[in-house]
Formats: sequence, C-alpha cells, structure tokens
Amino acid sequence: MEIRILTAEDANEWWRLRREALDSDPEAFSASTDEHQRLSLEEVRNRLGAGAQDCFVVGALQDGRLTGMAGFYRETGPKTRHKGRIWGVYVTPEKRQGGIGRKLLHLLLERARAMDGLDQIHLSVTTTQAAAAELYLSMGFQPFGVEPRALKIGGRYIDEQYMLLRLK
Repeated sequence: MEIRILTAEDANEWWRLRREALDSDPEAFSASTDEHQRLSLEEVRNRLGAGAQDCFVVGALQDGRLTGMAGFYRETGPKTRHKGRIWGVYVTPEKRQGGIGRKLLHLLLERARAMDGLDQIHLSVTTTQAAAAELYLSMGFQPFGVEPRALKIGGRYIDEQYMLLRLK
C-alpha cells in the first residue's frame, strides 16, 4: 500500500473513487453524484496538478488503484489563513478497519503541521458516520458544535458535527 500526495496523473482514479464514495455513502458527504458528474477530468487534473502546498489530496494506492483519499485546503483570507480544512475522506469498504484512514490523515496532518502560521484544522462529519468520528477523536480532534439538519437526502435530515484540531 502506497500513501502519497496525488498528482494530475491520478485524476482518473480520483474521479472514479470520488464517484464511488458519493454513490455508496451519500450520507457521508455534502456533495452529490450529480455535482460530481459535472466535474471534468481536465478540471481534476488541473486541481491535482497545481502543486499548491496548501491545497492537496492524499491517496492510498494498491497496485495503481486508489482505495482511499483525504483532501485538505487552507483558508486564503488574511483573517482566516490560520485555519485549514479536511474534506472528502473516504476508504473503500473492503479496506476499512485496516488503518488506511489513519495513515491518510497522518500524512495529511504531517504536511499541514509544516505550514507556517497554520494554527488549527477543521472538519465536519455527519452523525451517521460513527466510525469516522471515532477515528477523528482518536487523532486529537475535538467536537465544537452540531448543525442540526445540515443535509437533506430525500426526505431525511442528517446532522453534522464540527470538529477542530489545534496545532499550536
């Protein structure tokens, strides 16, 4: 298993796995499959190939196939640049419980901690994703609020918990 920062060459695999994530676990993400379908491979290549230090996706690859991912971006405004955000964390069901999610987050956090002036990292997790919330708690994230009815899927509302990791 290789854990590394994804590049433009990984665009097809990222697009495929993101589609899988949105299809198989719609309650875990605020994005929808329809939104993803409108995202071109060229746009994905550009995003993954930008080489920005403060915006990246970490991937877990096995035999060239992406089995897990986690994204990060840093806020850009002068008053919010001290904050970063984790998004789009997903591990394929057959690879869960094997420590891949922890390895992805470990590399992501290692890179984020090296950023000058970054003081805290935020993420959100739907309250239906207990295993993910446990992983984040075990890595030092602390809950700081819940947004009731954050997502509406069909006629069902799902709450979202906000979490924070202070780096300094």
